[in-house]
Amino acid sequence: MRSLTCAVAVVLLAGCAKEKPATQSAPPPPPPAPAAINLADVAGNWTFKVMPATGDSVLLTYTLHATAADTGWTITFSGRKPMAIQVATMGDSITMTAPAYESMLRKGTKVSTQGVLHLENGMFMGTNTAHYVTTKADSVVHLRMEGTKTP
Repeated sequence: MRSLTCAVAVVLLAGCAKEKPATQSAPPPPPPAPAAINLADVAGNWTFKVMPATGDSVLLTYTLHATAADTGWTITFSGRKPMAIQVATMGDSITMTAPAYESMLRKGTKVSTQGVLHLENGMFMGTNTAHYVTTKADSVVHLRMEGTKTP
């Protein structure tokens, strides 16, 4: 009887003992942040195509003149004078802001644009948002941009 009591006590103690939690491996570390873009690396002239956010039809083209600083950047549409734009860098991105100008896509309508560019495989890829000065509901248009460096 004594050995039965001991055996039951051992089983009860074993059942009440805290189980070790299963070993979990730590989650993988996040990927490293992309390298910050260096404006000196993109200085020069670039030919851009502007397309709808979805689709590949080219709506217009322009030339971007980029400098090694955040000043002196211009865009030039066919038949127009160069227009100064503001640029800023944040990480691997360049933001571009153009003040209000006459739209190339909607004649007689003023538009201002904000875009974000990333360098991918030697090309600029990005998005652009056009804000038209109009009373219609479609006053904002989202576009896609691709730029190749002019030799």
